[in-house]
Amino acid sequence: MTDHCGTALVVGASRTIGLGLTGEFLRRGWDVIGTVRGSRRTGLHDLADASAGRLTVESLEMTEPEQISALRDRLASRTLDLLFVNAAITRGDVPIGEVPTDMFTDVMVTNALSPMRVVDTLLPLVDPAGTVGVMSSDQGSISLNTEGGQDLYRASKSALNQLMRCYAAARAEDTRTYLLLDPGWVRTELGGFEADLAVEESVPGVAETIERHRGKRGLHFVDHEGQVVAW
Repeated sequence: MTDHCGTALVVGASRTIGLGLTGEFLRRGWDVIGTVRGSRRTGLHDLADASAGRLTVESLEMTEPEQISALRDRLASRTLDLLFVNAAITRGDVPIGEVPTDMFTDVMVTNALSPMRVVDTLLPLVDPAGTVGVMSSDQGSISLNTEGGQDLYRASKSALNQLMRCYAAARAEDTRTYLLLDPGWVRTELGGFEADLAVEESVPGVAETIERHRGKRGLHFVDHEGQVVAW
């Protein structure tokens, strides 16, 4: 019998990495709350039906601040051992000089501002010894960017990394662990079909890395193999 590991909230859990990570946490003994956008049925609902009550589904459009606040209110009686924000978008490999303003805003709000709003709004629910994680990417690394391309996506992940660093630095006395996770190059709609890893190959490493960093307070930028990613 797997020991109970605590309660995890996975934001953006309806498909691909988010769905796979939710299933992996269930297998590892966590109770999980997973969010989906809108009200349509997803694979997360099927997973919940088979979870014997250990997975609950919540609706959240994280680009709407009032929905984040409403989720916090609905979960006010719960204590989270892990808050993990997975959602992100890309709009293709468009040279920065050709990126329309509305596209720039859309990607930045979804990939950088909205995850931080989720973290800030839901932080009071996270146990003082708990973990706050956000899905990043090695494409957010400035020092590793030697080839260019994917300008807007890279910029949004770099912005996310900087915002998490600001957030953690401003809370230097916080006993929680903060993680930026690079899942590797994964075959998803976002990662493309030429990527190195299947979802099933990435998510066990992501979950293992999260669990291994429990109690290691402060901010860590690491990949799915537990290796430090250069800023």
